[in-house]
Amino acid sequence: MKGVGIINNDSVVQQIQNNEVLIVSILAWAIAQFLKIVTWALISKKVNFRRLVEPGGMPSSHSAFVTSLATGIGIKEGFSSTLFALAMVFSLIVMYDAAGVRRAAGKQATVLNSIIEDLNRRELHPERLKELLGHTPVEVVIGALLGIVVAIWRL
Repeated sequence: MKGVGIINNDSVVQQIQNNEVLIVSILAWAIAQFLKIVTWALISKKVNFRRLVEPGGMPSSHSAFVTSLATGIGIKEGFSSTLFALAMVFSLIVMYDAAGVRRAAGKQATVLNSIIEDLNRRELHPERLKELLGHTPVEVVIGALLGIVVAIWRL
């Protein structure tokens, strides 16, 4: 296998820079992050650059990243390879977490924030929690499709 060890004629930095699958995965993530600003602006009629670093939103950049990674590995190493299977399982876990666990945490934050508002009326001032933590299933699917498309397009 090409580039199995990190000690050879190329430096580690050069190996990373030449890793097409990694570069394409980062590109898919960056496109998804940019699209979050666009979709937020279309829905809210306001541009919010904080969407670049905030969790949640359309599309899921986590899904785009991991599906691009899995697709790239499938293209380069073969869709029957153990490495592709590992990347696919990893992708499914990340997407389940984005749409399930983190979304549930966001819903809990909404409930807790309503309790905090009640406490604020009583002159106590606890800090509000972030409510947009996870993704809807649609955001995850769109992110996943974006990742696959970017990997196929660039590899």
